[in-house]
Amino acid sequence: MTAYVIDASAAIVLAEAGYVPASGDTLLAPTLLRSEVLASLRRDVVSGVREERSARALIPAVDRLPVRLLGDRVLRKTAWRLVGELGWPDTFAAEYVALTVLHGDALVTGDADRYAGAPIALRTGADLLRS
Repeated sequence: MTAYVIDASAAIVLAEAGYVPASGDTLLAPTLLRSEVLASLRRDVVSGVREERSARALIPAVDRLPVRLLGDRVLRKTAWRLVGELGWPDTFAAEYVALTVLHGDALVTGDADRYAGAPIALRTGADLLRS
């Protein structure tokens, strides 16, 4: 049984592929995941990377991913501690790292640079799709 924390970039890739976790695997994310997915899809539309219709179709696809959203006090406290240790300016990325430290085996992302220096294992959406 493996617990994967997914960020917005991974959620979009997994939703596009119709990902279903392997038996016993769990997907986790901080509660800010849905807002970050919306923001990322909107940026894609504005920059011309994705058409609005396909972006809007991905919103319910992401919602269908079996992700357990967490945002408790311990998570927030851990994220706050991590930003201090890592020297990051805000807690957004730190919430994913904190959740991975507390409950996950790896953080799945398409943006490894966002988590530079974090004391966690990183995977890509492609890694999960191969398993």
